[in-house]
Amino acid sequence: MKNIDILIIGAGISGAVLAERYASFGKKVLIIEKRDHIAGNCYDYMDDNGILVSKYGAHLFHTNEEIVWKYVQQFSDWYPWEHKVVARVDDKNVPIPVNITTVNTLFGENITSEEEMSAWLETNRKPFEKPANGEEAVLNRVGKVLYEKMFKHYTKKQWDKFPAELDASVLERIPVRSNYDDRYFSDKYQALPKGGYTQLFNSILANNNIEILLNTDYFDVMDEYAGYGKLFYTGPVDRFFDFKHSMEEKLEYRSINFVSETLDQQYFQENSVVNYPGMEVDFTRIIEYKHFGNQQSEKTTVVKEFTVDGGEPYYPVPNPRNQKIYDKYKEEADKLTDVYFVGRLANYKYFNMDQAFKNALDLFASLEETAPENYKAVI
Repeated sequence: MKNIDILIIGAGISGAVLAERYASFGKKVLIIEKRDHIAGNCYDYMDDNGILVSKYGAHLFHTNEEIVWKYVQQFSDWYPWEHKVVARVDDKNVPIPVNITTVNTLFGENITSEEEMSAWLETNRKPFEKPANGEEAVLNRVGKVLYEKMFKHYTKKQWDKFPAELDASVLERIPVRSNYDDRYFSDKYQALPKGGYTQLFNSILANNNIEILLNTDYFDVMDEYAGYGKLFYTGPVDRFFDFKHSMEEKLEYRSINFVSETLDQQYFQENSVVNYPGMEVDFTRIIEYKHFGNQQSEKTTVVKEFTVDGGEPYYPVPNPRNQKIYDKYKEEADKLTDVYFVGRLANYKYFNMDQAFKNALDLFASLEETAPENYKAVI
């Protein structure tokens, strides 16, 4: 592509949204993607059993943001999906988030009302006015027994750190219910794209002003693509700066090892996602993709997830140590002109899917005077 207006590194949510926005305003956009596919961690495909599976773990779309919901509806039809998760605890399956059924099942209680559940939580919780870490955040909400059974060891497997070693924000995101609601999310809009996320991204990027270069590491070809107007980078922030602040301490990331298995049976488990909070197994959860969209197949595909240190970075690890290192990179980033860092890895911050969409839309609107107020052009 000649005369690149916008150079984007990464074809995930952030990169795709920015590409679509600029291309829709007539800008020439080049996306350079290290992987052999678009859609980032949302990438899904049809496996040998005819089941739509996600390569990088289940992605559930949910949002209260009207503008995000209106934006994504332009590019796909969606079907309602209220996600539910169960956890295997003490040889019992219990709902997550913690609700009345969870407490009754694990502790033999007979709670029947929100008032009784609220009273149980209040009796068992250990109050902290301002939780200083993840452990205090959970104790503040559900108390020690549920913390030990459902959160402490799961967090260790997920992050290779106990909750006390993580920021309170990591576990404050976990919902707790005082009723029977067993939906994992309570957002106004909860749905999955018909045909999957890869189809959604194909539609988002279907603009003649967008060119995509796959199987290409930007840092191998960066000298060839220096004539851009603006650059948007969505990869790990420390990689962009050649790890210059990591001589002694490196930013920590967590990756996931996905172990897939085909089973010659209709279903393996009763739910799409079953978490394993205890230490009796070393994986965090099992996903059975056939449940999503009520797919039909004579066999089933299950995927165990093992969270590991090495491999492709998926999650930043939020704690004071890493924040201090990231702040040094942020200072470097703020000095650059027409270079913008966007998304989970570039901002070293966890985003839900809808937050990633909103963040990219907000960034575009903040940079371009031509962007109509409230994104009217996108709806």
